[in-house]
Amino acid sequence: MIAWSKDDERLREGIGLWFGKFGEDFARYERESAFAREPWLAVMESGLLRLPFDEKWGGLGRSLLTTMYVLEDLGRGCPNSALNFAVTTHMVSTGIALQRFGSTALKDTYLPRISAGTAIGAHAVTEPGSGSDALGMRTTATADGDCYRLSGSKAFVGNGPVADLVVVYARTEPAAGPLGLTAFLVERDTPGLAFGEPSEKTGLQSSSPCSLFLDGCRVPKTHILGRVGAGSLVLDHVVTWETLCCFIVGTGEMRRRLDRCVEYAGERGDFGRPIGGFQAVAHRIVDMKIGLETSRKWLYDTAEKFAAGRKVTADLATAKLVAGRAALDSALGAVQVFGGDGGAAGPGLDRELRGAVAGTIHSGTTGTQYDRIAATLGLGRAA
Repeated sequence: MIAWSKDDERLREGIGLWFGKFGEDFARYERESAFAREPWLAVMESGLLRLPFDEKWGGLGRSLLTTMYVLEDLGRGCPNSALNFAVTTHMVSTGIALQRFGSTALKDTYLPRISAGTAIGAHAVTEPGSGSDALGMRTTATADGDCYRLSGSKAFVGNGPVADLVVVYARTEPAAGPLGLTAFLVERDTPGLAFGEPSEKTGLQSSSPCSLFLDGCRVPKTHILGRVGAGSLVLDHVVTWETLCCFIVGTGEMRRRLDRCVEYAGERGDFGRPIGGFQAVAHRIVDMKIGLETSRKWLYDTAEKFAAGRKVTADLATAKLVAGRAALDSALGAVQVFGGDGGAAGPGLDRELRGAVAGTIHSGTTGTQYDRIAATLGLGRAA
């Protein structure tokens, strides 16, 4: 059990005061599949985006664990799951990658904007022909004087339709396997870079991804994160942060659903008594509680190991499996507890169920996590 400091608690409580503004008109943004611009301004003002970044770049200098502690409360307090997803994508995919691997010049130029939220970040990994298999990407980066020319296409770029900065992963050495990938920080208006239309999808509609196209896009060598060939290391670090931050937000959302179900089961009557008195309903809610607490433990325990510099390959895969499955079970359980109201637009549980489906896919599919754990046991090919 982590003992949070009084400072951590005050920080969480202070940012939590903004959650009402974060969630304003969220249903409308979902219906219109529109990015929540006005709530994003509230997110910027709250200081939430500054959490993990060093004070020299306008951040709050908080640890991974403290950042997760606040993000968990974000999931509980803000019903706009798409906005929550956009926050973690921006913070981690671009900000954490830049802070950990960028040059001082890059950090001086871009981190203050990322920390403030005035420049929205994204990253481009997945391709039309390769999803969780990042090493199968075909986007190339070819040296051209003091630049690299990037050519290829990406799919499902989270925050892509509104991104100002994108971390693009490309292959600089075709035959080098994991050592052949390089990460580049690319500005939206760079010639040769184009974005597709927002993609329609099952959940998180107001944070729709899009395709990205690179046609000889020239990126200065000074915009490489880490070094040439270190893209796999950058991506591994980012995916670890991404999984921990995204899914701790999910536990907050599970907490909100659990609280709603407990309240509803105590108020809604059937056959002359509250439905919470029926074993089928009570046990379903208990399962939601168990899934929530198990997910929290796996995520925080994994984060502690990662922060201590220990290897967390199997732990991270297990945490994502546990949390992703629990979120989906929680959302489905809530729909069932609410019965006919569960599928109605008013309570919004149908929307939460669709959003939970996405958690079994992004940051590596459920099947990929099984393969990674199997590989650590010496089963099958290495993941």
